[in-house]
Amino acid sequence: MANPMMQDSVWTKQQKYEEAEALYQQVLAGTAPKGAPKGAGGGKGAKGGSGGAPADNSQVMNRVSSLEKENKDLKKVVEDMKSLVQKLENRVTKLEGGSSAPAAQAPVPKKPAPADDDDDDDIDLFGSDDEVDEEAEKIRQERLAAYEAKKSKKPALIAKSSLLLDVKPWDDETDMKKMEQEVRKITADGLLWGQAKLVPIGYGIKKLQINCVIEDDKISTDFLEEEITAIEDLVQSMDIAAFNKI
Repeated sequence: MANPMMQDSVWTKQQKYEEAEALYQQVLAGTAPKGAPKGAGGGKGAKGGSGGAPADNSQVMNRVSSLEKENKDLKKVVEDMKSLVQKLENRVTKLEGGSSAPAAQAPVPKKPAPADDDDDDDIDLFGSDDEVDEEAEKIRQERLAAYEAKKSKKPALIAKSSLLLDVKPWDDETDMKKMEQEVRKITADGLLWGQAKLVPIGYGIKKLQINCVIEDDKISTDFLEEEITAIEDLVQSMDIAAFNKI
């Protein structure tokens, strides 16, 4: 007698059973392919004797449909955002290209054409070169005058010299004090007498050694010699013992 199990259709259609089982698990997990029959897996429910499987499958399919709709909406939002970003990039590129183009292609201003002397003799749109030159010359002269005024206020350097003079008498009977007094009576602008002393030169004779400061531009050594030797009663001669620039 043949085994009754071999006549059962569930085993003769094992592949279809396994496919139905896999589809049922996908439906429960929410990963079932679109268009799967809502009654998928019903054979197992009937086999197991569970009457609530069709209702559960319906809820799962509704959930899958809702997720698919949300996914579709999200895709649309993403596409809209991509389109907006692309538009913004195009606009920025256009603005950047437009801002640099004028600078690169700025036209060179043309020089104005020379005016016709016969028609525009009385019209001077840009001013005369002579007027510009006169104005520049006026400014230059004002600056030179200001510089000269400033320079004139500075004290000028005065060249001076320090001299040590030897004034010799005729003999030992000459009044040396009177000689010094007569020498100091010589006055002039730029002449300043200093200290004096008597220095022996031999045979009881002494010479008058006197210091003075002179301004080089005003007093010369020839002037001093002429003035001092002019005291003929007391002075025999005059020599310059020392001469130093101050």
